[in-house]
Amino acid sequence: MTAPRDVPPSPSQAAASRADRWRLRTLALALPRRPLVMGILNVTPDSFSDGGRFSEPAAAVDHGLRLAADGADILDVGGESTRPYSRPVEAGEELRRVMPVLAALCEQVRIPVSIDTTKAAVAREAIAAGAEILNDVTALTADPAMTGLAAETGVGVVAMHMLGTPRSMQEDPTYRDVVGEVLDYLRRRRDALLAAGIAQDRIALDPGIGFGKTTAHNLALVGNARRLHELGCPILIGHSRKRFLREVLGDPGADLTAGTVGVALALARQGVQILRVHDVGPVRQALLLFEAAGGLV
Repeated sequence: MTAPRDVPPSPSQAAASRADRWRLRTLALALPRRPLVMGILNVTPDSFSDGGRFSEPAAAVDHGLRLAADGADILDVGGESTRPYSRPVEAGEELRRVMPVLAALCEQVRIPVSIDTTKAAVAREAIAAGAEILNDVTALTADPAMTGLAAETGVGVVAMHMLGTPRSMQEDPTYRDVVGEVLDYLRRRRDALLAAGIAQDRIALDPGIGFGKTTAHNLALVGNARRLHELGCPILIGHSRKRFLREVLGDPGADLTAGTVGVALALARQGVQILRVHDVGPVRQALLLFEAAGGLV
């Protein structure tokens, strides 16, 4: 892996281009220096970290309420695992999993709810039930109807980089310059969404930690996250409990909460606006203390 092709922006340049607002379907989120925390709610039997724990609607709703009580700024509900080598789920099954949970949370919490899906049929029903955000790991490329739906409904959008598909992405992922190539891809997807009529302040971009990347690739992206601000959109990063943390620690049985918190602080230092995590309470507490102690610049 060679050195990045472009000269990274200085901290002052990154701060100048850092987005400070994310407009959603019916509201806008201010993006202060301390990152917002998006709580992960997987309503699946096979997600890599918590698959099966919240597959029953009542348990899932209770967990979503706990995440909100722990200080989540956003809840992200997903019904299809995107872990390495996972298999696709039919839209009907995905709807069966997510809709009771998402509809209940939209009624019971005062924070925005996001639908994590690659299918327009799922997204449409979720938005009708109150979802404010569409989080698509394929950057709205898997379903031809997705971009039009996002433009039509005015939801906030998360467009993520992934090399290949969940079934193939970890089969020898190779880049010449991972930071530059991910940056170029996200720039192209941003421009395609803009051309489709989605306003720039509705688009958040995600470099896709763990989606077709080795540990070295993930660390390069985390270490250069400030470069993503040049795209002029909010940056969302989901590093929580991922394999690269365990590989860096060198302990297959490690509890990854502390590792997740450590990377969260590194990303906060670079002005990343949204962190997508499982352990909302510890991450939020760490961010509050990091800010109070002068860690944010």
